[in-house]
Amino acid sequence: MKITNDIKYVGVNDRKIDLFEGQYAVENGMAYNSYVITDEKIAVMDTVDANFADEWLGNIENALGGKTPDYLIVQHMEPDHSANIKVFAEKYPQAKIVSSAKAFVMMKQFFGTDFSDRQIVVGEGDTLSLGKHELTFVTAPMVHWPEVIVTYDKFDKVLFSADGFGKFGALDADEDWACEARRYYFGIVGKYGVQVQNLLKKASALDIKIICPLHGPVLTENLGYYINLYDVWSSYKPENDGVLVAYTSVYGNTKKAAEMLAEQLKEKGCPKVAVCDLARDDMAEAVEDAFRYSKLVLAATTYNADIFPFMKEFINHLTERNYQNRTVAFIENGTWAPTAAKVMHTMLSNSKNLTFAENTVHIKSALNDESLAQINALSDELCKEYK
Repeated sequence: MKITNDIKYVGVNDRKIDLFEGQYAVENGMAYNSYVITDEKIAVMDTVDANFADEWLGNIENALGGKTPDYLIVQHMEPDHSANIKVFAEKYPQAKIVSSAKAFVMMKQFFGTDFSDRQIVVGEGDTLSLGKHELTFVTAPMVHWPEVIVTYDKFDKVLFSADGFGKFGALDADEDWACEARRYYFGIVGKYGVQVQNLLKKASALDIKIICPLHGPVLTENLGYYINLYDVWSSYKPENDGVLVAYTSVYGNTKKAAEMLAEQLKEKGCPKVAVCDLARDDMAEAVEDAFRYSKLVLAATTYNADIFPFMKEFINHLTERNYQNRTVAFIENGTWAPTAAKVMHTMLSNSKNLTFAENTVHIKSALNDESLAQINALSDELCKEYK
């Protein structure tokens, strides 16, 4: 695939993978992106997953038409991008390997060698001339590993963004970018909002016309849309005004309360209401929606004087990713000693800028007139600005 006159795509699609990083469901597969820049000198940008070594090397050969690369630039050492460094080094023994100092430490850990006789160590602001293409390296620590660099090509105004602006899904997947990019971001990068903000500030000084990420499509149009979403996500602002109702339910009574609240929210003007069964629905989708919307309702059963395990897992996912700047409400159920609301509140007590709803729904085994009235009061409170 041609990106510019001198830059070609040489990555691969993985349609066999079911779980990315062993936990994220990817029904539409995954893309491992790699690029070749052809000039007086030739640079290959990153490698691909170990299962696609032959296909990737074949793509490079086809792109170069008999020429040989001078450099392999390693922006990120996660194995889905770095697994074929040694294979590349053996096939092209004259090629230099360009990366950060921390990446070379990781190479020795992965491969038993740091390619000391062939390495070019780069850091913030360092450049590499290929001819008319001058590459500038920008450090991006903890986006989302500490060794990460991104690369800017001044000639074609291309930002090779490593894992930034990536998404789940193979390149031929017909799906909305934002949905799978959001799930990817909050699942994998969400903890590191401050670091992403720092990188966005650096990127704002560059004249960028094309973004080439390591996962997902090459971005060539309306870049402001993608950059703005990354700014919103990394600053932990709600993307949309709305409510996620996330519940766990053992015998159906807590589910009934969650669904009843959701219906009332819609009737009272809430612009968007999403409902998630944490035991059955995709956990990463639930995390995505919690960060997407401005309000969150947690409905849980008391379980072993604690909360139901899927709810505990969900809240842990949120707090690990610095959940903040939202309104949170609770629905609890318990037959003899309900503690769920207290436990959930405590788990979120160290999160920044959370506003907790005044109304909490207390269910004792099953809904009754009192708990129904509490659901009505909570829906009124959450919808007061829509009336």
